[in-house]
Amino acid sequence: MAIFQYKARNPDGPIVSGLVDAPSQDVAIRLLHEKRMFVVSIHESKDQFNLQAIELYFKRVSFSDIVNFTRQLSTMVVAGLALPDALTILRSQTTNKVFADVLVDIEHQIVGGGNLGDSLAKYPKYFSPTYIALVRAGESSGTLDQVLTRLAETMESQREFRGKVSGAMIYPVIILIAMVAVVFVMMTVVVPQLTGLYKDMNIQLPMTTLILIGISQFFVHFWWLMILGTAGLIVGFRNWRRTTVGEHMVDAMILKIPIFGELQKKIILVEFTRTLGMLITSGIHILEGLQILKNSLGNVLFRDAIGEIAKKVEKGFPLGDSFGQFPVFPPIVSQMMKVGEETGKLDDTLLKLSRYFQTESENLVKGLTAAIEPVIMVILGVGVGFIVISVITPIYNLSSQIK
Repeated sequence: MAIFQYKARNPDGPIVSGLVDAPSQDVAIRLLHEKRMFVVSIHESKDQFNLQAIELYFKRVSFSDIVNFTRQLSTMVVAGLALPDALTILRSQTTNKVFADVLVDIEHQIVGGGNLGDSLAKYPKYFSPTYIALVRAGESSGTLDQVLTRLAETMESQREFRGKVSGAMIYPVIILIAMVAVVFVMMTVVVPQLTGLYKDMNIQLPMTTLILIGISQFFVHFWWLMILGTAGLIVGFRNWRRTTVGEHMVDAMILKIPIFGELQKKIILVEFTRTLGMLITSGIHILEGLQILKNSLGNVLFRDAIGEIAKKVEKGFPLGDSFGQFPVFPPIVSQMMKVGEETGKLDDTLLKLSRYFQTESENLVKGLTAAIEPVIMVILGVGVGFIVISVITPIYNLSSQIK
């Protein structure tokens, strides 16, 4: 999406100027025509400091927007409403201006003779390859209403599951932010005042107090270096992780972290089994489904495994045996897929596997939250204890000398 600056004449007569967010200049002009405005001039905005441009740039389409759109569109299609009419209604109802512009463009493409799958494919940032493949399969088989209904149900389950995982992590994150803020205030405000007090007393300070004062002086005089260093480390780490070696090392390390690594693996398995089951149910071949899912997985070890499994299946190897050769997939995946292949109900088996892994993930989230709380308390206790000892010991020694 780009931001275009325009001058246009209103139906009332006066010329107005403003900004519009659209994938291309042609779409931007169509959006203005929709508002009954005659375009005088239009060009892509290069002004990075325009507040409206900044607002449009950061306002993006969320996963929740796509979920709500899918549910509403499926309801309208099932009710027999034509796609252009359904999109017009949804465009008027959405409160997200960026998404409204996307729906306008999709509607124009469909009215012009295009299909929904190809129209959605123009926006890969908002609609995943799985989403587009399912819509295309529904259109080609004449079951778009059923596909959209299943897609809406699956995405609602995904949103609920993600909400549970992210909700469970809110408390630890808040505590961590509070800890960082308290440490920064202590080191830059409280400890320097105590340092001046100790200098006036002219007493010998214990090692813990000297360490605390040294850390405080570093915070006070080199806070800018800490910020630059942190930013540099983050940028450097991100660039290194984009390399083949970095991506493999980081993703492998994440899966080895106690509790958290197992949770990450379960989350990937939930999404993988659920989506593959839905693809097969919609009539998409297993090989095509594996290729679609390969690039959507968030861990390179899983992506590599899926790529190798697809090659084996293409050569005629059974699906269950192929999955059993890769340790990133637990044995239950291979066993259940064998059952699904033998009974001819692979899609149902995958959906059952997804529910199983989701239950396991929810239990791990509870365990992770329960494990994080005592760890945070121990860290807080050690930190507070060190500060208290460092502050109180010189005062105690001074009072002992006075006695």
